[in-house]
Amino acid sequence: MRILHTADLHLGQVIYQNYGREDEHRHFFRQLKSWCIEYHPDALLVCGDVFDLQQPGAGVRQAFADVVAEIHGSCPSMKIVIVAGNHDSASRIQSDRAVWKYANAVLSGAAPSLELLDSPDGWQDDYIVEIPEGFIIAVPYMPVCRKELFQSLLDRVAAINVSGKPVVMTGHLAVTGSDFSGHGFDIGNIKTNDSGDLGSGYDYLALGHIHKPQTVGHKEESYIDDITLRSGVIRYSGSALHVSCDETYPHSVSLVDIDRRGGNVRIRQLRINQLRHFFILPEDGTSFQAESDALEAVREFAMSKKEGYIRLRIDSSAQISPDFNQKIYDMISVTDDAVRYNPKVIWTGSSGDIAEEPEAPRFEVADLQQMEDPVGFVERTIRRYPGLGLDEIREAFSEVAAEVERMKNESN
Repeated sequence: MRILHTADLHLGQVIYQNYGREDEHRHFFRQLKSWCIEYHPDALLVCGDVFDLQQPGAGVRQAFADVVAEIHGSCPSMKIVIVAGNHDSASRIQSDRAVWKYANAVLSGAAPSLELLDSPDGWQDDYIVEIPEGFIIAVPYMPVCRKELFQSLLDRVAAINVSGKPVVMTGHLAVTGSDFSGHGFDIGNIKTNDSGDLGSGYDYLALGHIHKPQTVGHKEESYIDDITLRSGVIRYSGSALHVSCDETYPHSVSLVDIDRRGGNVRIRQLRINQLRHFFILPEDGTSFQAESDALEAVREFAMSKKEGYIRLRIDSSAQISPDFNQKIYDMISVTDDAVRYNPKVIWTGSSGDIAEEPEAPRFEVADLQQMEDPVGFVERTIRRYPGLGLDEIREAFSEVAAEVERMKNESN
C-alpha cells in the first residue's frame, strides 16, 4: 500500500495582516499533483486544517475544489481522503461528503460520538475507507481524545481484514513528545495525548496539527530522506507552507510504502520547494545599529529582485522613527508583493542577545466569550491591547467558533 501524506494546508491564510498566499498554495499544489502522477499512490491523505478559518471565502473553497478535481483527473484511480482539523468547520466538511465521492474522494468532518460505543457495530464503517491495497481509518479532529473510539475503529478493521492488508489511520492532534518548534502557542497550554491513547492495530498513523515534519519516537531520524521502520509508525507530515517565520525547518510531503499488516513502513520525504522563503536581515546574524542601515538593507533586498518575507533584527539602542514601518511598506510596494514585511522587529541588546521586551497583556479567548456589547467590546479592546494584531483576533474568533461547534455536536 502506498500513500501520500500531507496536512495543515491553511488555505485562505492572510499572513502578517496584509498578505494572501494564494500563489504560494498554487505552487505547492503543482508539486503535489506532479508527485501523484510520478509515484502513483493508492491514496492521498490530507490530515486536517484544510482551511485557515472555519468560514473560508467562496474563492478559497472554489480554488480547493478546482485543485482536487484536477488531481483526480490526473490520477482517477487514487483515493483522496480529507479529514477536518481544528481550524476547519466539521459540519461544512461533512456536508460536502456526498458530492466529493464523485471525485473518488472521502471527506470526514464530524467526529464519532462516545455514545456510539453503546451501539451495535456498524457505525465504524462511516470512518473506514477500504481500497484494494488496504484500509484507511479517516478520523477527523476530536476536541477530546477517546482511546475507546480509536480502538473500536481499529478492532472493526481487524475483524474484516482477513487478508492481512496494511492499516492506516488519520488523526489531527498533538502527541506527547512531539517537537512543537515554530508554533506560536504556549506548549504548556496545549492538550497532548499519549501515543498509547491512540489505540493499537495500525501500521501507520498519519497526523496533522503540528507543522514540523517528524516521526514520533524517532527524533534523530525525522529528517532522513528515506528510512524504513517497523509497523506502528506515528508521523506528522508537517504543514504545506511555512506558516510563520519561526518555522525555519524544511517542509515536506511523506511518501509511505507499507508491505503488509504488521510489516515494514518505508517513509520517503518529498521536499517542498517553497515559493517564498523567510529572511532575517542582516543575514550575517548581526543587528542594525541605526534606522538608516535597516532601510538601506531593505532597499537592497528589494532591488536585488529577491522574493520572500523579511524580518529585521535591530539593536535596542537604535533610534527608530514613528513612521519606520510605513517607510518600509512604501519601499517594497514596487515589488508587487514579491517582498513582504513582518513588522515585528527582533530587538537585541548591545551584546547581540535578544533583548527583553515588556510583557504585553495577552488577548484571551475568554474576552470574546464574555462579549455582550460588540461596539463596547471593540472600544475596550483597543484601549486595553495597544498594537493588537488582527491575526490574534482571528485566532481567538476561530477558537470560539470551534468551541460553539463542539458544544452543538455534544448537544446533538
